[in-house]
Amino acid sequence: MFSTDFLDLAPLEEAGGTVVLPGSKSISNRVLLLAALSGGTTVVHDLLDSDDTRVMLDALRALGCSVEEQGGSIAITGMAPPPSGGRLGGGRSDVDGGRPHPNPPPEGEGARKLFLGNAGTAMRPLTAALALLGGTYELSGVPRMHERPIGDLVDALRQLGCRIDYLGNEGFPPLRIHPATALQLDAPIAVRGDVSSQFLTALLMALPLVASRDVVIEVVGELISRPYIEITLNMLQRFGIAVRREGWQRFTIPAGSRYRSPGEIHVEADASSASYFVALGAIAGVRQPVRIEGVGAGSIQGDIRFVEAARQMGADVASGPNWLEVRRGAWPLKAVDLDCNHIPDAAMTLAVMALYADGPTTLRNIASWRVKETDRLAAMATELRKLGADVEEGADFLRVRPPRAWSAARIHTYDDHRMAMCFALAAFNPAGAHLRIEDPKCVGKTFPDYFEALFSVVQTSRPHIPVICVDGPTASGKGTLASEVARRLGYHYLDSGALYRITGLAATRAGLVLDEAHEHSIAKLAGSLDIVFSTAGRVLLSGQDVTDAIRTEEAGMNASRVSALPAVRTALVALQQGFRRLPGLVADGRDMGTVIFPDAQLKVYLTASAAQRAERRHKQLISKGISATLAALRADLEARDHRDSSRAVAPLKPAEDALLLDNSGQTVEESVAQVLRWWEEKQPFSTK
Repeated sequence: MFSTDFLDLAPLEEAGGTVVLPGSKSISNRVLLLAALSGGTTVVHDLLDSDDTRVMLDALRALGCSVEEQGGSIAITGMAPPPSGGRLGGGRSDVDGGRPHPNPPPEGEGARKLFLGNAGTAMRPLTAALALLGGTYELSGVPRMHERPIGDLVDALRQLGCRIDYLGNEGFPPLRIHPATALQLDAPIAVRGDVSSQFLTALLMALPLVASRDVVIEVVGELISRPYIEITLNMLQRFGIAVRREGWQRFTIPAGSRYRSPGEIHVEADASSASYFVALGAIAGVRQPVRIEGVGAGSIQGDIRFVEAARQMGADVASGPNWLEVRRGAWPLKAVDLDCNHIPDAAMTLAVMALYADGPTTLRNIASWRVKETDRLAAMATELRKLGADVEEGADFLRVRPPRAWSAARIHTYDDHRMAMCFALAAFNPAGAHLRIEDPKCVGKTFPDYFEALFSVVQTSRPHIPVICVDGPTASGKGTLASEVARRLGYHYLDSGALYRITGLAATRAGLVLDEAHEHSIAKLAGSLDIVFSTAGRVLLSGQDVTDAIRTEEAGMNASRVSALPAVRTALVALQQGFRRLPGLVADGRDMGTVIFPDAQLKVYLTASAAQRAERRHKQLISKGISATLAALRADLEARDHRDSSRAVAPLKPAEDALLLDNSGQTVEESVAQVLRWWEEKQPFSTK
């Protein structure tokens, strides 16, 4: 997962390949809470690993549930609510046959505090469940969560006799929940349906805990996001609760309902996440399709209907029970006018697809966007305009006219995962305009590896992939500087100086003698090496950590032997050039800017005085327990500088367009900051 402050996207051209989707957030958090409310142990397979599910798991642990990892699955041992409507509270049961909450807040002590981040799928259902389970709790989240309305759910719970206080603004979290003294189940419970379907979901999941008689919920107003209620009803059925419904206005939990664990349950892949790759295929799947595995035509999630909308816009979609394949059909895409009440989250992707349409696209009935992780209607309008689109924002609609001229842009993501994911698709713009996604780590809410998945199936011309070269003499600090710049930008890192050591190690492990007789065998091996240089300083060869193995004296001698073989040097040039992969590369060495990447967008020649470099090397050796003298180290460095600068092949010298950086008097942080300033100055949106 990218943890950088921003991620620059080069112009992208095509897409094709296979993406395996993570589990659905909506299903994952529903399953976790239902497993916690059931007796016995439920093993959950294919659970989404994201910020929102971690928040829910932490809350369940705090409430006394046992949560154990079993391979790639999670085993939840639930709270075992009592049968036939017994209510738990204060560490005691109100009916015969029940048993107390396994870990209730102690009576007379402070509330148990649960932090729920920005997870609406945790905040709303837990509010309802805890209000009925008994005990005193405080539920809070990030500042944005405290701006997301919950008043209609609290009003519905208060109708039942639940005691809930607002600790901040009326109608919004944070909340304090107190044990209810008596519940009123005689009359239907009214809840608004036109703000968030999560309010109804919360009641549907909590009320089976107290269904000593039929419990009726009546929805006031139009119910939005109905497909999410269908998910809730499906999950309830899996846990033994058969809700009866009359249209979308009246829901009845039958008397005697009680949660029963299914024992094992698999979480379907996330249909909302599929929307980005469906759109990707429609926009850029020219020569081959984008295949999406984990969700298909038989999905229980309403957002699978995004496929219908994508087809209307021109996507060519094939599907099976657990897969989709999408490629470009009509081009440009067709403008549409759609009611998106049934796909509220996925509809955001349509707004970005509209940038590639043949006219204005209108998305209607999306008022719920305003109460999501951010005000998505306002946010989408603002960011689409940055790209050059003409956008009309209404109370519950968005109209997008494609750009006449695309603009490079910084996309603000508002700590909203869907903003980051859908706007990445704008990198395919025909103008080749560059894009910056701010705070890319926000995708961790539902799809932590989204950008890695995206980069695995997109292609672009190699010159479009940005490269920063850091060349310089021995002990100038190239590796430290380059790896830190790569980490800050989220780019790949290449330590070219280690390649000959790695080649020598790999060749000896393969039983090859390091001489001219085996030159071509070594070269063939070198060209196929699977090497990863981590920005944490570790080196992996075919997945194995060889960091220490390539730093031995023997490894250095073997590196000298293989470097004398011309075919090996040629093979390693091609190998180094192969490190140029999306989203970008920072490479350090002695000829990166002159030989390997002469078209690099930024070239830095890093140097320091021989005295300064000798002192740095001396400190390094002393820290490792190796004795050395400053005079000898300085003489050795000066001799190496002379050899490197006078060699016949690729002599050490700055590239003509390199920027010189003498770090003799600088800290590493100061040098990194300087390189990042130079890089920023080269960005087309640096002043926007």
